Amino acid sequence: MLSVSEAEATIFNLVSPLDNQQDTEIVDLLAADSRILASAVTSQLDFPYWDNSAMDGYAVRYADVQQATQQQPAILEIVEEIPAGYQPQYTIEPGQAARIFTGAVMPAGADTVVMQEHTQQQENRVLILTAPQKPQEFVRQRAAYYQAGTQLLPPGIMLNGAEIAVLATAQCTQVSVYRRPRVAIFSTGNELVPPEKPLQPGQIVDSNQYALAALVRQSGAEPLLLGIVPDEPAALEKAIAYAVSNADIVISSGGVSVGDYDYVEQIIESLKGNIHIQAVAMKPGKPLTVATFRNQVIYFGLPGNPASALVTFWRFVQPTIKKVSGLVDGWQPKFIKAFTRQELRSDGKRETYFWGKLHLKNGICEFQLAGGSQSSGNLINLAQTNALAAMSVGQTLISSGEEVQVLLN
Repeated sequence: MLSVSEAEATIFNLVSPLDNQQDTEIVDLLAADSRILASAVTSQLDFPYWDNSAMDGYAVRYADVQQATQQQPAILEIVEEIPAGYQPQYTIEPGQAARIFTGAVMPAGADTVVMQEHTQQQENRVLILTAPQKPQEFVRQRAAYYQAGTQLLPPGIMLNGAEIAVLATAQCTQVSVYRRPRVAIFSTGNELVPPEKPLQPGQIVDSNQYALAALVRQSGAEPLLLGIVPDEPAALEKAIAYAVSNADIVISSGGVSVGDYDYVEQIIESLKGNIHIQAVAMKPGKPLTVATFRNQVIYFGLPGNPASALVTFWRFVQPTIKKVSGLVDGWQPKFIKAFTRQELRSDGKRETYFWGKLHLKNGICEFQLAGGSQSSGNLINLAQTNALAAMSVGQTLISSGEEVQVLLN
């Protein structure tokens, strides 16, 4: 049985990100949200595109106004009004100014903007009552933020709102992104039925497939749902073979323990899969199978108990999906320190995870343990949780108010 850290290192070393040309696609900018950029982006445009005003005020020559005071204001002739989107028509000569608005192009000859609060207009003249502190004050200079031809965005980043805005301002209307990883999902067990089917005695609704499909989508991948597969070697072999041939990652739940009807591992071996992990010293989630196939597909056999399946997904599968997707940074599990509001207890034999909710109170992160049983079969109190508190091997008690490591879901 591997420790959690050994299992993590093993899994992440097995994972290769999408990086081939066939793994990329071109999408329109409005469809690029939450996608992973596949190639560096450059632009032929500077940003700002031109020198422009950062204030409503007057575009002036600094030399004309540097000595201005309320007692001895600089008096300038207004030769033009420049709203945003207008091309200036005049060059500012000594003794002249232009009325200018935020974002408008600076006229030739002017090098500074005096904000309107420091001025007084008298017909076609403006009185500068306060001298600017320095030349080029309130002027956004061309290429101050970005110089044309240099790298604008690097590959391997997720495109969120800010990145979409950058691409739009660079007039990049189509983007090369990695395709979404395909994740095949199925549940195993003769006792399982889909949610729409009436329950018979001894049957259990298959919640895992629905939960895992949602989590896969949230992780940026496309779920391929294969349904419920009975505990029959022929059916399992057919499902696993199909999944391995049609997905980048395969997730099954159930069938990886040591029961008489748990066939997953022997079928993986019969299909020439290489099993790397068969159990992990964690609670919940001990019966975890991880295997790879020659086509670089990675297989996760998760436990069947709902809490075990979700905890192992958050701990190992979610970062795997993000790494496969081409994300360069930020795919790793995110742990932070928090203070627990309740006492946490473990037998110390395995790394133990408790689900609950993380709160920020007065600038301090606090972990609120989910109410009810922390049983691996209890999926009810998993709802509305967003974090897992972790107790390491050998640790048996974390008292209320003490610090705990918390994994963000």
